Amino acid sequence: MKHIFTDTLMNEEAVSHLIEYLIISGIMVLLIVITMPVVSDVLIERPAEQLASYAYTDIANGVSTRIVDVYAMSTDYSRVSIESDFDIPDSVADRSYFVQISGDGTSQNVTVFRGNIKSVVSIAGIGATRRASGQTTGSGVNKITYDYP
Repeated sequence: MKHIFTDTLMNEEAVSHLIEYLIISGIMVLLIVITMPVVSDVLIERPAEQLASYAYTDIANGVSTRIVDVYAMSTDYSRVSIESDFDIPDSVADRSYFVQISGDGTSQNVTVFRGNIKSVVSIAGIGATRRASGQTTGSGVNKITYDYP
């Protein structure tokens, strides 16, 4: 003989287990939906931006050094034209960037930038005597030209 009371308890336990699993699964899905955008920013974007910042500083130092080296090879006694080809990385963290040489009088800078990430390095040693200017990108071979006036 079956007891109705026992069957009812078993059905209620089964339903409560199902509801428990649904609630726990819903909470877990909600946590995953919340954390996915945050994980992308924290684990991918910020380290890539930090890497780009350090790489831009290295690139700016290299370009500044090349400009000073070309100037150091020139003479003040004769008309001379010097061209120097150099290569910088095509991209940093799979993104292109720009190099700009600018400034006035005694303060001249090499600026490497992309979006809001920027590195500025001064051109040491020639700011008071020669004016450097220009811009380029990382793609292709770049050229520094010195023409004695």
